[in-house]
Amino acid sequence: MPDRSLRSADRLPRSPRAVTAQEAALAYLRDRIAGGALRPDDRIGQEQIAFELGSSVIPVREALKILEAEGQVIYAPRRGYHVARLGLKDLVEAYRIRRLLEDEAVRVAVPRLTPDDLGRLDEAIADVEHAGAAGDVLAMAAANRRFHFTVFDAADMPRLINFIRMLWQSTDPYRSRYYAEPASRQLVDAEHRAVLAALQTRDAEAVVALLRAHRDHAVEGLTRVLEGEAPH
Repeated sequence: MPDRSLRSADRLPRSPRAVTAQEAALAYLRDRIAGGALRPDDRIGQEQIAFELGSSVIPVREALKILEAEGQVIYAPRRGYHVARLGLKDLVEAYRIRRLLEDEAVRVAVPRLTPDDLGRLDEAIADVEHAGAAGDVLAMAAANRRFHFTVFDAADMPRLINFIRMLWQSTDPYRSRYYAEPASRQLVDAEHRAVLAALQTRDAEAVVALLRAHRDHAVEGLTRVLEGEAPH
């Protein structure tokens, strides 16, 4: 059976071919956004990113165009590119759409999960826990994504998974804010373990319910963060 976890990679390709400068720039920018180094409204200096990568500005600009099409960055005349900001209403809507799509993906995926899939899920959870304990938000976000998309990819519905991936990417700058709180990291660890236990018994409806609660807790935590930052 093919290794479905490979289809969940959304950064650098894992094939033997050389990575292009544009792909390297795109992966680098995604990591900077997901890890919180670039926060909503931050300006993205193309020359600085190119310097950090040791490349020309052209691949950086092309990568930014891809992120703009995905809604992760915005271009403004005379200001250049900056990280997109989602209002609380937009964030809640993104998570609501995720619920609709992910519920379907999970119901299809659960009966198809292999022992190898379950092993990869256990490894991803361990990586999330290790990164969280070290306070490495970027590594935690990457391992968390690997955990969830190992499940989604088992559904073998690439169009559906691409829609889910786009929604995840649109909220990447905020996920790092949620992970910044130790209590949130501990809750994520406990919820992942509960989800894995339900997956091991092939209880799709239990998994759906647990993942709904998992998303709801993230929205609640982010609501507190965003409301605390709102001007009074």
